[in-house]
Amino acid sequence: MSLAGKVALVTGGGRGIGKGCAIELARKGADVLITDRPDSPDIDPTIKELKSLGVKAWGIRGDAFVRSEIEKSVNEAIELAGGIDILVHNPAKSKRVPFLEFDPADWESSIAAVLSSGFHTSQLVARQMVKQGRGGSIVFISSVHAEMPYGPCVAYNAGKAGLNHFARSIAVELAPHKIRCNSIDPGWIDTPNERATFTQEQFDEWIPKIPLGRIGTPQDIGAAAAFLSSEEASYISGTVMRVDGMFVYKEA
Repeated sequence: MSLAGKVALVTGGGRGIGKGCAIELARKGADVLITDRPDSPDIDPTIKELKSLGVKAWGIRGDAFVRSEIEKSVNEAIELAGGIDILVHNPAKSKRVPFLEFDPADWESSIAAVLSSGFHTSQLVARQMVKQGRGGSIVFISSVHAEMPYGPCVAYNAGKAGLNHFARSIAVELAPHKIRCNSIDPGWIDTPNERATFTQEQFDEWIPKIPLGRIGTPQDIGAAAAFLSSEEASYISGTVMRVDGMFVYKEA
């Protein structure tokens, strides 16, 4: 499974799942561009790690939730690498607040971060892919929350559910251009954000309840993203791939 000769853009690629995707794409031979927030301390070390794998790598700073900033980032990516063959869209935002107390402004910003950013980024990248005329792959990092009505994460859940159906919808429209669009639903993944949210005691209590007996890693998600971006997945589009260790079947 080789991605040699391909250029991948991974949004939110400085750490966590985004970094895991960037690393796995690079291991398969793709040159990789990553974007992250303007103040991110993670871009430079991640770029160094990517280059150590023998590929070209670039870092781009910008706000992944604002159309004008996304447009600048995509244009910079095209200028740096000459084109884009693979997009892995990863950024999101979650507010853990009960529905009855959820601030309307937080709802709007969460939906913008989870769903609208996917629209803006994929539209701009897909236009470039169509222009290039050689097809492409778009992978959205969604969540098992798209199917599981966890509280208190109402905006995140709704945004991820919308993102999955958005992916299916554009897969139909982009199929004539040989551009495939899929989503990945990660389960519980060991990322810096999760470590900041939950205590070690909670990790120790909940991990044994996952049927496969461990928490997922960013590399697990990256491996799925690399597969969906490869020729081995050339007949897969409009699909939601759950990578969760059977998390959805865990004990309540």
